[in-house]
Amino acid sequence: MNGYLTRPPGEGPFPAVVVLHGCSGLFPTVEKTWSQRLSSWGYVVLVVDSFSTRGIRETCDHGLLADGSLFADRVYDAYGALEFLSKLSFVDPQRTALMGFSAGGIATLAAVHLGGAERLMDRKFKAAVAYYPNCSATNGDVAVPTLILIGELDDWTPAKNCREMMAQRSGKGSALQLDVFKGARHAFASPSFKTGTEQYGHRVEYNAAAAEKSASDVHTFLKQAFSG
Repeated sequence: MNGYLTRPPGEGPFPAVVVLHGCSGLFPTVEKTWSQRLSSWGYVVLVVDSFSTRGIRETCDHGLLADGSLFADRVYDAYGALEFLSKLSFVDPQRTALMGFSAGGIATLAAVHLGGAERLMDRKFKAAVAYYPNCSATNGDVAVPTLILIGELDDWTPAKNCREMMAQRSGKGSALQLDVFKGARHAFASPSFKTGTEQYGHRVEYNAAAAEKSASDVHTFLKQAFSG
């Protein structure tokens, strides 16, 4: 896999965030926007490109953001990135988070699923953030504090599934927070879709208000997750 590293000025050690892209691959706007934003908040950022070295262009047309067996590879990409970051002198390995978008959000939830792959890993994330994941793919039991952000009008990964998941959670593991944004559709935080469009039968559209509020929620969530 390829990765793109951004760090704040100074010696650190800094908290760090691993970022996973969606089923369309790594958009430069996502890489730039979140690398700059997280770095300005004081985080080292490693944006993972899971597709280019595998010769994959996109996986969106295989079903509901379906990476298929690639999801397992992407989970291990996340932990490989964590292992890499943990060896850097300017990273605090005790303050690391995983963030994913769409299919990357599904991979994020899989990576921190209670009793899943995380139990096999020597190094573990301390928090997770999933933008517009498919909540029907998980039971909501997470090993670390986790934030899910989704649009009320999302017709690709419906908010309804996330609300149902929250209602049916066993309560085991760590806290899970769900933020639903009114009037927002799939990919509402992606500047690449400032002009709304149809993709694979679904509406994707940037929403400035939801993007700004969700970023604020992520900022607060990460500060709280690393404050202990």
